[in-house]
Amino acid sequence: MTVRTHLLAMACALSLGACSSTPTHYYTLIAPAAPSTAAVTPAPFQFEMQPVLMAVQVDQPPLVVRQGNGSLAILENERWGAPLGDEFHDALTGELERRFGSRDLAGLPKQSDEPVLTVRTDVRRFESALDQYALIDVVWNLSLRANGSGNKRKTLTCSSVIRQPAGAGMENLILAHQKAVSTLADTIARTARSWVQQPTSRCPS
Repeated sequence: MTVRTHLLAMACALSLGACSSTPTHYYTLIAPAAPSTAAVTPAPFQFEMQPVLMAVQVDQPPLVVRQGNGSLAILENERWGAPLGDEFHDALTGELERRFGSRDLAGLPKQSDEPVLTVRTDVRRFESALDQYALIDVVWNLSLRANGSGNKRKTLTCSSVIRQPAGAGMENLILAHQKAVSTLADTIARTARSWVQQPTSRCPS
């Protein structure tokens, strides 16, 4: 009886050890820096990126994935390297910096002779379907003001729904989200440049 109890205790300990040794993986929305292939004409404005509003269902450290029956699964061992809202902010900021040819000046002094474009984003949906797709539904706002003047301001509010196919595995799902953020940056940058030069232009269809 004593031997049996001892063996049972060892089995429980080994089982707990196996569970506790499950590795935790960390992911980021920030894509690797691509080699520069062409010079970018600096945008005719300075820009600043505001904090991102993120859908509450997914704004937590573990990844949240959609199940086939409409439920959500929280993957405790698959985590973002930073809060998801911060990950999205930093990834989109980096992509816009490359497309605008300038740095994000949020919280920093601006030149008085150039207008300032403020970018705000509200991520209404951030959907992850493992082995299937990544989807983001984002409302984004552009606000342009003459630096040093609080009265001369114009705004444009648009929305984008981007669905990116994902290959098998978690890494491919993260890559799909990175590509979705890159596509969003393309849309915002292209719209901003056109809108600043032609105020009558509207959101992309």
